[in-house]
Amino acid sequence: MRQTLLTLATLAIAVSAVAQGTVNFTTRSGTSVNAPVTYHGGRPVTGTGNDAVLGQLLAAAPGATLVAVGNPVPFRSDVGAGYITAGGTVEIPGTTVGGTVQVKLVAWFANLGASYAEALGKGQDGVGESPVLTVHGLGGGTTPPALLVGLQGFGIGILPEPSIAALGLLGAGLLLICRKK
Repeated sequence: MRQTLLTLATLAIAVSAVAQGTVNFTTRSGTSVNAPVTYHGGRPVTGTGNDAVLGQLLAAAPGATLVAVGNPVPFRSDVGAGYITAGGTVEIPGTTVGGTVQVKLVAWFANLGASYAEALGKGQDGVGESPVLTVHGLGGGTTPPALLVGLQGFGIGILPEPSIAALGLLGAGLLLICRKK
């Protein structure tokens, strides 16, 4: 029995020693994390409909280039609109339990692409990002994931509906034609 307990304890220590550092990907957690994302104008972003927005973490050990970690997650569309509360535990490659990481929240309109890089590459409004946040005391193994305390919310622009843009061009054309007569 003692041998089994000793083996299990050694295994637990070994697993936690090689575990990646983790964070809890949520933009709202009690009073310690409150980072809403809004459309310019103040309305909270949502994860459904024509203006659905996705969010993802970019992260890296201090001094390294931030890279996308975890999967893109839609923002809530109910009472918690403007927040991600179901992002789950995200492992940060190249970090260790108890270590430090730099993270940034990015958000983009889902219709611009499957990733932030793809949406950003289109050169349109409808993308945004938080300032870089340094998180100390990463979780992992048997340690709970670190909270994103200090994460700041931000706003993203609203993409015009194609029909509105087309209607504006049509109206401008009609005004020019009427003015010439």
